[in-house]
Amino acid sequence: QLQASGGGLVQAGGSLRLSCAASGRTFSSNIMGWFRQAPGKEREFVAAISWRGGSTYYADSVKGRFTISRDNAKNTVYLQMNSLKAEDTTVYYCAAKSDYYKSYGSAGNYDYWGQGTQVTVSS
Repeated sequence: QLQASGGGLVQAGGSLRLSCAASGRTFSSNIMGWFRQAPGKEREFVAAISWRGGSTYYADSVKGRFTISRDNAKNTVYLQMNSLKAEDTTVYYCAAKSDYYKSYGSAGNYDYWGQGTQVTVSS
C-alpha cells in the first residue's frame, strides 16, 4: 500500500514536499512515480525514480523545479516542489511500478497507487 501526504496550500513561488510511505512489497525493486490529475483530465506524469535512486525522470513542465528522491531505509519517496505555480494546483498521486521495462511515463503501467494529496497554489 502507498500513503501520500504533504499537500497543502502555498503561495506561488513557494515550496512543498510530498511524501509517499510504502509497504515493503510495493516499494522494493520498483520504479516509484508521482502523477497528478486535474478534474476532467487524464492523469499526468510528473516524475519517477529507479529502485536505487540512480535514475530520475521528469516531465518537462516540472524539470528544474521539482526533485524526486527516495529513502529505501524508510520505504519512502519524496517530491520536493519548488517555485510552485498556479498551474501546479491539482491532486498528486504516488505510484509503484513493478515491471522495470514498462514506460515510466504511462499511468497504466503502474501497479499500485496512493490515495492522492491536494496541492493548491495561490497566485
